[in-house]
Parts: sequence; C-alpha cells; structure tokens
Amino acid sequence: MAELTGSEILAKSLKNEGTDILFFLMGGPMLLAESSCIKEGIRPLDVRHEQSAAFMGQAYSRLLQKPSVCMAASGPGTINLTTGIANALIDCCPVVAIGGSSPIGQNGRQVFQEIDQLAIMKPCTKWADRVYNLKRIPEQVNVAFQKAMSGKPGPVYLDFPGDVLYAKIPEEQVDWSLSGRPLLNARPLGDPNKVDALIDAIAKARQPIILSGSGVIWSQAWSELQEFVEKTGIPFYTTPQGRGVVPDDHEYSYLTMRSSAFRDADLIIVVGTRMNYIIGHAAPPRFNAGAKIARIDIDADEIATAPRRVDIGIVGDCKAVLRQLIDTSAKRVNADRFSAWRRTLSDGETAKRQAPGANKPMDEIPIHPLRLCDEIKNFMQRDAILVVDGQEILNFGRQSMPTFTPGHRLNSGPFGTMGVGLPFGIGAKIAKPDKQVIVVHGDGSFGLNALELDTAVRHNIPILVVVSLNGGWTADPDRNKPGRNLGYTRFDKMAETLGCYGEYVERPDEIRPALDRAQREVDRGSVALVNVKTDDRARAGTVAFAQYAT
Repeated sequence: MAELTGSEILAKSLKNEGTDILFFLMGGPMLLAESSCIKEGIRPLDVRHEQSAAFMGQAYSRLLQKPSVCMAASGPGTINLTTGIANALIDCCPVVAIGGSSPIGQNGRQVFQEIDQLAIMKPCTKWADRVYNLKRIPEQVNVAFQKAMSGKPGPVYLDFPGDVLYAKIPEEQVDWSLSGRPLLNARPLGDPNKVDALIDAIAKARQPIILSGSGVIWSQAWSELQEFVEKTGIPFYTTPQGRGVVPDDHEYSYLTMRSSAFRDADLIIVVGTRMNYIIGHAAPPRFNAGAKIARIDIDADEIATAPRRVDIGIVGDCKAVLRQLIDTSAKRVNADRFSAWRRTLSDGETAKRQAPGANKPMDEIPIHPLRLCDEIKNFMQRDAILVVDGQEILNFGRQSMPTFTPGHRLNSGPFGTMGVGLPFGIGAKIAKPDKQVIVVHGDGSFGLNALELDTAVRHNIPILVVVSLNGGWTADPDRNKPGRNLGYTRFDKMAETLGCYGEYVERPDEIRPALDRAQREVDRGSVALVNVKTDDRARAGTVAFAQYAT
C-alpha cells in the first residue's frame, strides 16, 4: 500500500468535505498541500494578500451558506489571515482557515518563523486546533467543518506544523471513518409556550415591527420570513447585511421611516441578529423604551446576555421557528389589524419622497456621492450582488441603494473592516458566476487591497468596480482631519496597467454611459473599473455608531 504525506491526507480530507475552491497565497510549508489540493480537483485561487483570501472565503460562504477554505504559509502568512478571520468571527461566517507552522519537533529552538499561531488565532475564531497525528487529519478536518457550521456559524482554524505536513504514513493507517461526515444542519424548534406567547403579543400589539439579520440568511429562512410578514401584516426592517431576505420594495417595507418605526413600535421582534451597536442595542431613545422585545436566535447566550431586557426569548433556528409562528398565527392574527400602522408609515414615506428636492437629481460638480449611488441603483440588475466598502460611500449607499435578493448585499459587517470590497466581490462572483457583481468602493478602502484586481484578471473573474474618488479616507468639509488626504489617484490608469478596462468620470451626466460601457466589457469577460471623482465635503448624515467619528 502506498504512503501518503500529511499534505496529501489534508488535501483528500478537504475534498471529502466538499471543498471545491481554495483561496490561498503560496508558501512553505504549504506548497505540497496546495499542489495536492489541485491534484484532488480543488480549484486554486491565489491572491495578492492573505487577508484577501479570508475575505473571499467569507463572501463565498455568505452567498452559498456553506464553509469555505483559505490557506496561508507559516508565520506572517498565517498572521495576515487574522484580519479577515476576525471579520468573519464578528460576522458569524464559517471560514475554515488552514495555516502552516514551524516544525513542532523543533519547537522552542527559534527556527524559521516560529511563533505560537494557535494562540494568535484562538481569539479570532470560534474554534482552533493543531494537528499532531497524521492518522487523525481526516477527523480533525471534519470536526473543523462541523464546528464552523454548528449553531451560530463562525470561522475555525487548523494549524499544520511543517514536519507533520511532510511526514509519511501507510495509507491503510489513516482513519477515514469520519471524513466527509455530513454536517449536522440542525433545525431546533422553539419552545411552543414561548411561540404561543409571541403570537399573543402580536395579537395585542398596535404597532409591531420585525427587525431581521444574517441569521435568516444562514438558516435560508427568507421564504418563511416573507410569508410571516405577509400573513401578519407586520412592517419589517433588516440589518445592512441582512438586506434582500424580503425585497426592499415589498409593500410592507418603509425604508425611509426606519427611525420613526423604531421609535414608535410597541412590539419589536428581533429575528436572527444580535442586539449590538448596529441596531443601537435596541435601546432608547432610538427604540421605544416601553416596547415589548421578542427575540429569535439559535444561540441561547445571545438572548441571555442581551443588552436590553428580552421579554420573549425563543431559542431556535430561524427557519423552524418562523414556520412555527406562521402555523400558530393562522387563526389568531389578521394582517388588517395593523393597516393603520402601515398607513402611518406609508404616508410618512410618501411625504419624504415628495418633499421639495427629494427626487431631484444632484447635478453639481464635484459629483455628490448620492448621485453616484442613484446612478448605480438605476443601472444595476435586480438580482445583482452589491458590495459596498468605505466610509462616506458605505453610509450613503446604505441609505439609497436597495437589495431584492437574499444574501446579495455585502459590506464590512459589524467589525467595520475596510478593504473588504474587492475581495468580497471576487468571492461573490466565484460563488455565483452568473450574477452581476458590482463593487462600490471608497478610494481609501480600495487602496487597501487594490492589487486583487490582478487576481481577478489572472483568474478571469469579470466584475465591475466603481470607486468614489473623494481624495481621502473620509469627507472633510472643514479641512481639519489629520492624515485624511490621499489625493485624486487615477485608479482607472492603474487598472488598465493590470489588464482591466478603466474609465474616469468627473461629470454627473457621464456616470451612466461609463457604467454601461464598463458592463459591456465585463459581459465580454473583462474586469472593469470606473473611477468617479466625488465631492470631498459630502458627509453622510447616518446614525452614529460610537461617541467619536472618523
């Protein structure tokens, strides 16, 4: 019987878990593992920076609701993964990270790139472990995938010392018994008494709202959420990354009345999202102090440690609990009950949209970022995957650009990491190659991983990148921010040098024609970048997430 190296066992184990793509940056001691993955039929996608490999994996996972795999060399290579892995942790995304490390047999002798990577990775992951025994590699890889997807998803890490990767063992000694064991995919139901209590609360409420997040996406519960919304008649809102689970143009969606709805609601049903700063901890004065709070989450700790008292806490899978609520509410809740509440929100939204100047295109030069967002909104396909990354453009885009398809809205998430945009776009296009992918970047955030344009070109991944070029990291209307200025870089010229199609735009009426030309190039298989000079004074007036602001 032939012998297998630890690298070969790792590759076969990843293949058995359904891995079809590897996001990585080559280097020792992972070269043999990477070559072995390719021999197993796993598509290799090599990047220009390790954090991008983790970001790409995160987008891929979010779009497909399954684990992804990223890999890096020892020492600095693996440490470079941590930014992306930490972002995945805070975003509850099942990225499986694999890092090579210095030989365990020489631990403590100050060998090349020796550092305790496991200790570094543990705070950034849901679970982390080191591999010592070649026989158990298939088991540990399967456990990593199980951990990543069980309960509340999250990233995991496996550390592979170089001497383990290159050691050999007879193939018959490898324990394959757990390799490829199906993921549990548990759908725990909620306590029927608490489900009943929530239906009672809905039947007594006058002005309820639903506030949903990414848990609806991970449990693939968008059909159940929309059915629950329609059968109960309750207006709904989502977190920024939860957009599209019910289309933003649904009749019970009142996007411009978000603040009013939060302030006036007497029942707030939080579905599959944390009560963190993104929703102001569901606390007054942003939310009604007298409102009853109900919460559905698969993680009991999330409910038990909520920063605001939860009156009705239902521990369970979103998809399963929503189905319970739909069935239980059938004869007890009538959508007409909330018609007056919906009319109030609808009338308020109509008034805002009809206010003087509300629908007037902004024609000034430099271009206002909202005009850029409006042009993209009118240009993009209904099921486009929209990635937004930056400071001002992220905030303006959150207000103005809708999403209609579950999971098709990506941004930095609650960790607020800049530089995710282009890697997210590449990961999204790989996950759903038939969809239009548009990455809208601030110029500061774009610069952090701009060389991934080269990755997209080398691997023939046709996406459209739009840069809001306001000359710096943030708006600076008073010209008083230190380190803010970056200059007006011709990223379109840089893109052309890397093999992309590039355009530069300074006038509002030039935006749409440039987008149309760029998309035609994308449709032909090219990567395209449209560099749009925008107003450096335009400051987005969104809700502050902290006591300080950039």
